[in-house]
Amino acid sequence: MRVVVAGATGLIGSRTVDRLRDHGVEVVRVSRHEGVDVTTGKGLDEAMRGADVVVDVTDTPSRGELESLEFFGAATRNLLEAAAQAGAEHHVILSIVGTGRLQAGYFRAKALQEEQVRRSPMPYSIVRTTPFFESVEYMSRAATYGDAVHVAPVLIQPVSADDVAAEIAHVAVGLPLFGAMEVAGPEEHYLDDLTAKLLAARGYLWDVVPDAHTPFFGAMLGQRALLPRADAHLGHETFAQWLARR
Repeated sequence: MRVVVAGATGLIGSRTVDRLRDHGVEVVRVSRHEGVDVTTGKGLDEAMRGADVVVDVTDTPSRGELESLEFFGAATRNLLEAAAQAGAEHHVILSIVGTGRLQAGYFRAKALQEEQVRRSPMPYSIVRTTPFFESVEYMSRAATYGDAVHVAPVLIQPVSADDVAAEIAHVAVGLPLFGAMEVAGPEEHYLDDLTAKLLAARGYLWDVVPDAHTPFFGAMLGQRALLPRADAHLGHETFAQWLARR
């Protein structure tokens, strides 16, 4: 089996490449570092030759709605066209829990990406995940005002990037889902409390201010909007374990 991974050098992509190799499949890495640009299509046809499965874990450099819509619109269209031309039989994308319920900001862009994949004749699988532990610090920096970080006091069930990559690889080597599955961590946390613990562990002195009016990736949240479905696949690593390992 030959699996093409788009976004192969990113947080999830690099780990997915390793997990796929654990399954014994041939992996082709696609990224700008490899001379391939998914937004323009440069280098895609050559990278896709002989592909059986395409895994799209690309992400936009900006979480703004317009930038995200433009990125995912172009990248998904190019990847689907190149995959079909190569004769691939399974297209896997990474999405985010809350897509479909939240129709603003980054979530709107992911919803439109999912719709592109659903409309394609290519057999597909959608893997939606809750926020990564690794992304909590990034999110806090986006809402820093002076020495304070404003964070919505909402419930999340964060997951480690390693657990996400393992699930994506498992889906990629299996049969297409023709739908979406969800992946989450084993514990619920309040986002503001989790942010405070992470920043304290990193030695930052910022105050964390619970603020229900702070958007998350451009969307205003209800308290349970980011929680997964009851049938979500749960990762193994807790926040304490992840923090200790890092």
